[in-house]
Amino acid sequence: MSVGGIDASRIQAMVEQLRAAAQSKGTGGIQADKAAEKPDFAQALKSTLDQVNNNQAKAQKLGEQFAKGDDNVNLSDVMISMQKASISFQATVQVRNKLVSAYHDIMTMQV
Repeated sequence: MSVGGIDASRIQAMVEQLRAAAQSKGTGGIQADKAAEKPDFAQALKSTLDQVNNNQAKAQKLGEQFAKGDDNVNLSDVMISMQKASISFQATVQVRNKLVSAYHDIMTMQV
C-alpha cells in the first residue's frame, strides 16, 4: 500500500526501529544523573535558534561568495542553503506562534 508515494511497510519498519532503539537506550546498564535525563527546554530552544542562525549565516556567506565570482561555489549550493535557512526560520516562527498561543490559552484558563 502506497501513501502519497511512500510505502506504508517502510514507514512501519522505521517506526519499529525507532521503538527498538528507544527501548535499548532505556535499558542500558549505565545509569545517568537525573539532571541529565530531564530535557532542558531553554537549552533546547537556544540550540535550535543557534542552528537557525547558523543556517542563515551560511546561506548569506555562500550567496556573497557566489556574487563575488568564487569558482568553488555553484548556484545550486547557494539556492539549497537559502531554502534550508528559509524553511528552518519558518518552522521556528511556527513553533513560536504555537508557544504564544498555548501561553495565551493557559493565561485565559479559569482556575
